[in-house]
Amino acid sequence: MVAAADDQNFAQKLGITHGMVVQELGWDEDTNDDLRADVEETSGSELLDEDSDEVIDVVLLWWRDGDGDLVDELMEAIGPLADDGFIWVLTPKTGNDGHVDPSEIAESAPTAGLTQTSAIKLGEWSASRLVQPKAPTKQR
Repeated sequence: MVAAADDQNFAQKLGITHGMVVQELGWDEDTNDDLRADVEETSGSELLDEDSDEVIDVVLLWWRDGDGDLVDELMEAIGPLADDGFIWVLTPKTGNDGHVDPSEIAESAPTAGLTQTSAIKLGEWSASRLVQPKAPTKQR
C-alpha cells in the first residue's frame, strides 16, 4: 500500500490536467503504455498524432538515439503548439537501448527556439520539459 501512495500519476508529473490537448510524436513499440493511458485519462481525450490540425497544449515526443535530427523534430512540434504550451522530450534512461545523452537535448532546444525548464524520471524513460521563451511585454 505504501508504494501506491508514493507512486504519483505520470500525467501529474508531466503537468497535464483535464481538458489539455496532448499530441504524441515518435510512438513506437517501446513507448510506456501506462504513461500514455494516464495522460489520456487525465486529459479526458485520446492523444493526437502528427496529422492533427488542432492547437496543442502539450507535445509528448518519444525520442531515441538514431531517430534523426532532434532540432528538426522540435521545430516541427512547435508549429501547432499554443503560446503557453510545452514539449516533453521522452528518452530511454541511461543504459537502455536508444538512450540519448542529455546534452543533445540541452544543445538542440535553444537552436529550435526553446528553453529547457526541468527533467524528470518516468519509469524506464527520462523526460525533459521544453518551453517557448516568453515574449517581453511592451511598455509604452
